[in-house]
Amino acid sequence: MEADVIKLLAAGLAMGLGAIGPGIGVGILGFGALQAIGRNPEAKGSIFTNMILLVAFAESIAIFALVISIVLIFVA
Repeated sequence: MEADVIKLLAAGLAMGLGAIGPGIGVGILGFGALQAIGRNPEAKGSIFTNMILLVAFAESIAIFALVISIVLIFVA
């Protein structure tokens, strides 16, 4: 295989595998937040605020994977 093909394959794997974890995590987080709101509707504001903050933290992992894949394509 040529070096360019290997670089593109590595970048694709880095982004694909780096996005699986945050995707699953955000799904579980949303499920838990909706269950909590269903049990205690008065706490909706607090639960929603915490959920948005944690979703941002989870998605930062996917952004790091994107940066790594871009570095693999253009720098390595």
